[in-house]
Amino acid sequence: MKFTVQNIVASSALGLELELYTIAAKIPNVEYEPEQFPGAILKLNEPKSSLLLFKNGKVICTGTRSEKEVKRALKRTLELLKPYGKKTKEFRANPAFAIQNIVASSTLGLELDLYNIASSLHEVEYEPEQFPGAILKLKDPKSSLLLFKNGKVICTGTKSEKEVDRALKKTLALLKPLAEKK
Repeated sequence: MKFTVQNIVASSALGLELELYTIAAKIPNVEYEPEQFPGAILKLNEPKSSLLLFKNGKVICTGTRSEKEVKRALKRTLELLKPYGKKTKEFRANPAFAIQNIVASSTLGLELDLYNIASSLHEVEYEPEQFPGAILKLKDPKSSLLLFKNGKVICTGTKSEKEVDRALKKTLALLKPLAEKK
């Protein structure tokens, strides 16, 4: 099933002890306000992403749209930070990362009757006075899907593109009997 990845959130450990005050002073596009948040925020233009940096060298990368972009963002971040960090024994030139969340969008090709779906499926929440979409929660793969009347869907909570595909296919199978074809 076709979908577009909108955002990937990944975590990694750079193997560096970071001096966040120095990094914020020396590197452009770094914000650090320790009274508000214990980490610094680095914004990269290429690949377009934001990274939360912590003193212990742990980072959270967000805003990328592929694993390749996550790798590039981490490599670029490491290049920028190496002069301002102390290497630890965990240091690697290409740090490993773990995907924590993928947000993807798709179109089911169905007109959805959200009231009917919410009353037919117990794993669906729909409160139109609060939000125009219904929320479908799947246990396998663990994910939440925002469903809209026009058949558009936003899938979140998955940790791989394979899981996104499985969640969307499962959603389509659940909703097809309850929907009208466009």
